[in-house]
Amino acid sequence: MDNIIRLASEEGSKTFDFLKPQMGTGEMFMNALTVILVVFAVLFLMYILISLSGKVLASVASAPKKEEKPAESAAPAAKAAEEDPGEEFSSGALKLKGCDEKTAAMIMAIVSDNTGIPLQELVFKSIKLVDEN
Repeated sequence: MDNIIRLASEEGSKTFDFLKPQMGTGEMFMNALTVILVVFAVLFLMYILISLSGKVLASVASAPKKEEKPAESAAPAAKAAEEDPGEEFSSGALKLKGCDEKTAAMIMAIVSDNTGIPLQELVFKSIKLVDEN
């Protein structure tokens, strides 16, 4: 029976050799530090890539879209007439002093075009023709 116990104890010590440390404590800490540095380097690279892609997407989204303006300066009154008639706005009557309706319409179109404000948002109270003499 002593032989069996001795054989078992010898085999047992060989069986658990893989649990014994194969490297020193300093080498284990260096390996752990290397792994941590690699993980943080990858995380930093991911941060850079995500921030760059966010900036690219923001610049693409804010880029002005190239659309042709369909003769807006020539006929702003026609554009206003095409809009929904249920949303018409009137703040009262327009007083014309010394000019006809065609001239007043042209003046309103020019003011709308120069200011960049849509014609339906402008309110004209009166238009007076001034003599330059």
